[in-house]
Amino acid sequence: MIARRHFLAAAATGLSAPALARSVDLGLPGGPSGRPLTRAFPGKGEMILQRTTPPLLETPMAVFDAGVFTPNDRFFVRWHWPFPTEIDPAAFRLKIDGHVGAPVSLSLAELAKLPEVEIAAVNQCAGNSRGVFEPRVAGAQWRHGAMGNARWRGVRLRDVLDRAGVSAGAVAVRFSGLDTPLVDDAPDFQKSLGIDHARGGEVMLATHMNGAPLPLLNGFPLRLVVPGWYSTYWAKMLDRIEVLAAPDDNYWMAKAYLVPATPDGGVAPGNKDFARRPISAMVPRSFITNIADGARLPWRPQLPVGGIALGGDAGVAKVEVSADGGATWAAARLGPDAGKYSFRRFDALVAPARGAAVLMARCTNTAGAVQAMAPMWNPNGFMRGQVETVRVVLA
Repeated sequence: MIARRHFLAAAATGLSAPALARSVDLGLPGGPSGRPLTRAFPGKGEMILQRTTPPLLETPMAVFDAGVFTPNDRFFVRWHWPFPTEIDPAAFRLKIDGHVGAPVSLSLAELAKLPEVEIAAVNQCAGNSRGVFEPRVAGAQWRHGAMGNARWRGVRLRDVLDRAGVSAGAVAVRFSGLDTPLVDDAPDFQKSLGIDHARGGEVMLATHMNGAPLPLLNGFPLRLVVPGWYSTYWAKMLDRIEVLAAPDDNYWMAKAYLVPATPDGGVAPGNKDFARRPISAMVPRSFITNIADGARLPWRPQLPVGGIALGGDAGVAKVEVSADGGATWAAARLGPDAGKYSFRRFDALVAPARGAAVLMARCTNTAGAVQAMAPMWNPNGFMRGQVETVRVVLA
């Protein structure tokens, strides 16, 4: 097994001095919105730099306009703790233990002998769009690019668990990776799923992403994929799976990544007295990608509006667009369906008035959930799902 602490210096120095050539204004309310653009991180093209160590890299919105699958070299990056910058695939082992019949340690070659599966799924940070929350909240000030869509290939978690044999009475499965806290008393990053969810057949361990091995920065050599759920559960550099006979009370389940126990995960700004629950399934979202917020464009009687939508934990049923701030809506044309957990393209022609216009898109998923018009707020900036606006001037 790879040592868990020898890489801290490498992780802190090898990725700490990116070459910065340009910058972008993310238009974030309530604070500084300029961010550097960088190409200095291994395996990555031009990304928006939110933090250097451990890296937080945001995908520019223009990337999403080019196609529903996000290229590996433009896929967002989010780490809590430093991680190894080199991993020997031949030496790597995945440990499965805890409340099991017989603990096992599997090599990548042994995992590859299990039945192969592939799924298209959006991976989205729970704090995506935190930077546009009003009032402003603490945390990484992402705009909308802490997300990406890929074809993930690997093996079912259920098949891996069967190699160890889940014992009767198991209630949850905990996942941890090779990332390690900066200080010894900080909690290892660990997340868990209920046993039925873990064994349901959709959750998988991915070795490949968009037809290529996982990039180092996106979790090489092994990553948990939890379709329809936020990225906090998608453990990267996964090296241990622990079956639990009691609910998981570790810090990252009991104290962190909690949202208000309300239907939309929101409360009134400033409210601190509310019940909480762990964040879980994603909500529907849609983004106009062919027109930038604040753009000045020549007026035309029919303006093409296009973008991407995700249904959250269900498929995209329809997308509507508006050119008058939501007063009227028209159905958009949907692109090919790559699966219920994938982005889906939408396109429409709208008839805007001259002058200032507010463009919007609104997604309805196959379970009937519709993006809300009203703003949603919570103190951690999680789970944003309201209709987003693109303000333009047409002259």
